[in-house]
Amino acid sequence: MLIGNAPCSWGVCYPTGNAYAPKEYLAQVASAGYQGTELGPLGYLPKETEVLKAMLTRHDLTLIGATHVHTFSQPETSARFHEDMQAQGQLLSSLGAKHLVVMDESNVYSPDKLGVMTQAAREQMYEDLTKAHAMLAEVYGVALSFHPHIGTCVELEDQIDDLLQNTPLNLCLDTGHHAFWGQDPLAYMQRKWDRIDYMHLKNVDPAVRTRVLSGELSVPASLAAGVMCPLADGAVDIAAVMDVLRARDFRGPVVVEQDIAENASETPLDLARRNFSFIAKLA
Repeated sequence: MLIGNAPCSWGVCYPTGNAYAPKEYLAQVASAGYQGTELGPLGYLPKETEVLKAMLTRHDLTLIGATHVHTFSQPETSARFHEDMQAQGQLLSSLGAKHLVVMDESNVYSPDKLGVMTQAAREQMYEDLTKAHAMLAEVYGVALSFHPHIGTCVELEDQIDDLLQNTPLNLCLDTGHHAFWGQDPLAYMQRKWDRIDYMHLKNVDPAVRTRVLSGELSVPASLAAGVMCPLADGAVDIAAVMDVLRARDFRGPVVVEQDIAENASETPLDLARRNFSFIAKLA
């Protein structure tokens, strides 16, 4: 099973203004033991196929896909979404990657209404996702999947079920985000197995999660407090998740992600190595 990582584990959430340059990120993710990487925000890694191919080859890395964030709560951004899907599809297919993941942008919501969108915006999102799904498959041979994420319009199981019912997209199931609200990612992945084609492995600190569920901490505050902890340390039984993936001969991408707490004592490279050491024994 090829295990990858992603630029977000190094704090890279936007194309520019990052602490780690692309060359530094690629060198570190490879040195941590990973064989694959996601693309990161469109424009972080070079968009020129030959340039990016050479950089990946230098570190013996495979481009396994990308996770793209879009402001689905703002229907007026629909045209931009389809432009980005074209750009992503072209770049991914030129490098042999077969998967593109999309998720809702959380930072545009007001703190007291995280993930609250109008019904019209949700219907527009479903329409845009369906159109992009068809285009990417037909033009680029790329599968489009959706990533439920805390603080967005798709994070709870009934919201995920609704998306699956109203679009042809499969899921990128993120174990940490699914478990954040006390949901069981292992049970859900088995229940929806036929609609899962991409996995993000992440874990959630049960003590910090309890403070969120009790109302003591907000979602943003919990992220700063390290609610997404290293794979070996959290509430999700990652070993059991890996058992299911092996038993069912999962062929999709498996990507480790690690959000960094504000007071983290370990560097992104330290955490990436620790997570790889844990997951390599289970793969």
